[in-house]
Amino acid sequence: MSPKKRLDPRLVSLTAAGSFAAEQYQGLRLTLERLGNGRGAQALAVTSPAAGDGKTVTAINLAGTLARGSEARVLLVDADLRRPAVGSQLRMDASARGLTDVLTDDRTTLDDVTTLLEQFNLSVVPAGTGHGAVHQMLRSARFERLLKEARERYDFIVLDTPPLLPVYDSALLAKSLDGVLMVVSANRTPRKLLGEALNLLDAGKVLGIVFNRDGRPLFGYYDSYYREYFPTASVSEA
Repeated sequence: MSPKKRLDPRLVSLTAAGSFAAEQYQGLRLTLERLGNGRGAQALAVTSPAAGDGKTVTAINLAGTLARGSEARVLLVDADLRRPAVGSQLRMDASARGLTDVLTDDRTTLDDVTTLLEQFNLSVVPAGTGHGAVHQMLRSARFERLLKEARERYDFIVLDTPPLLPVYDSALLAKSLDGVLMVVSANRTPRKLLGEALNLLDAGKVLGIVFNRDGRPLFGYYDSYYREYFPTASVSEA
């Protein structure tokens, strides 16, 4: 990976850890740590109703925050196999092996596709170069074994997953994970779209809604505009 100065400045947990913007992710980190000590929140999906809501930036910032200044072992996985972006956001080699290679080649291991970003204490599995039907790969016994191995080796696993509409990869993945964070673009994502996305998930899996691009100084704030659709949604405990 290239030096920090070449990273997207929106990746504040990696590029400006002491900034106010980065500090907002600490609230989400504390929430997840509390959940981890309670009902369990080790393996998490980050998704959104549609493209452009900022889910990948949120997933990277969350993973970076969980790893920063702690002894936690954190794994960030690009599970958006249709439009992967984690590797490019982190300036990783486009030819790097990743999730699809593990899922399509029995000889490839988790170690083979994991890159440790030592300066951030963060391990990353990009989407990879393998090819196959996405639903078949995500439904495979090999994916379940990979997730089991990751659970044994990492304290937190953050998966950047596709938007819920119009594909259903995230809903499929959610069945194997401990929870889902829904990223919406404040004052931009229509509540109808959010409602349709939430209806695709088991309500018990949704840990909360993360508001992105919200100019107000309250991370995760939500009002009656969204409460109609998801009364318990926030980035506090759901």
